Amino acid sequence: MGDGTDRSPADAVRLQIHGVDTESAMAALPGLYAGKHWHTQDTEAPYSYRYGAAGDRRLSLRRSQMSGHIRGNIPPSEDYVVQWIDAGVSVVDLYGDPVQQTLHQPLLFPPERDFVFTFADYDQRLVHLNRDLVRDVAAERYDLDGRDLRFDHRQAPSDDAVLRWRRALSAASTVLRESELGSLAWHEATRETAAAFLALYPPLLSEPLPSVLSLPKNARLRRAVDHLHANAHLPMTVADIAAVADLSIRALQGSFHRVFDMSPMSYLREVRLTRVRDELLQLDPATTTVADIARRWGFTHLGRFSGLYLARYGEYPKDTLRR
Repeated sequence: MGDGTDRSPADAVRLQIHGVDTESAMAALPGLYAGKHWHTQDTEAPYSYRYGAAGDRRLSLRRSQMSGHIRGNIPPSEDYVVQWIDAGVSVVDLYGDPVQQTLHQPLLFPPERDFVFTFADYDQRLVHLNRDLVRDVAAERYDLDGRDLRFDHRQAPSDDAVLRWRRALSAASTVLRESELGSLAWHEATRETAAAFLALYPPLLSEPLPSVLSLPKNARLRRAVDHLHANAHLPMTVADIAAVADLSIRALQGSFHRVFDMSPMSYLREVRLTRVRDELLQLDPATTTVADIARRWGFTHLGRFSGLYLARYGEYPKDTLRR
């Protein structure tokens, strides 16, 4: 993941779309976020929408405006997306755990799970930060040592962090107007915005991976492990993991047993248990259940799941949720 300042034209993000009818909105807007089941309709004022974006694949600054109501589902993105509204209503709902947004206050789109949003008569600002960029900058500030970089979208940023964020975005906007995307000024602006993002949402770091994964002989195993952590929310098989690592199934299983003393699918189960615990600690017990969270992460036999969870964390999942 290099940090050079060379940028090809293909990296540029330039977009302006607008319209005054619901049909064209549904033809244009859902594709921007790989959205599903989107619906829009009039409110009291005449219907209109506008969406603009500028930047590159590492950092883009965006604005979305609508006189109307819109609702839909958004899956996890390749970017971290921070948004806020300067007018209107915004609700982000992660499976029965809704967050109603306060005007002018940043809110991170849930980065690891799909979610439902509802917006009405809004003026919204969005910042897209490429995950590789954020990880590069985080590696300079935290001892990542192969650990997952994860964030709590419900965390309320501090006033100082919000001020730093706004200053970073103001500087990035100025550079966008006055310099080229491939310039040193833009390179530094993207990195400062990523640093400001990390101040907004200090990362939740997983347990470090074994140092043996850094050895050249384990490069393919490391590729498999990184894939498991990045895609734990998706269905996958041993054959899928082997293909990513460019190993045979037998070689993949042997590598996992040699380094982790478990099979690839057992390792995936442990990653998903960690994700379950994260959600149990974050979500509201009044609006969610252990069963809902467990099923989302692929644990369909609740009795067996509770036993696994107890053995791993020394408490039942219901006790974690009630904290």
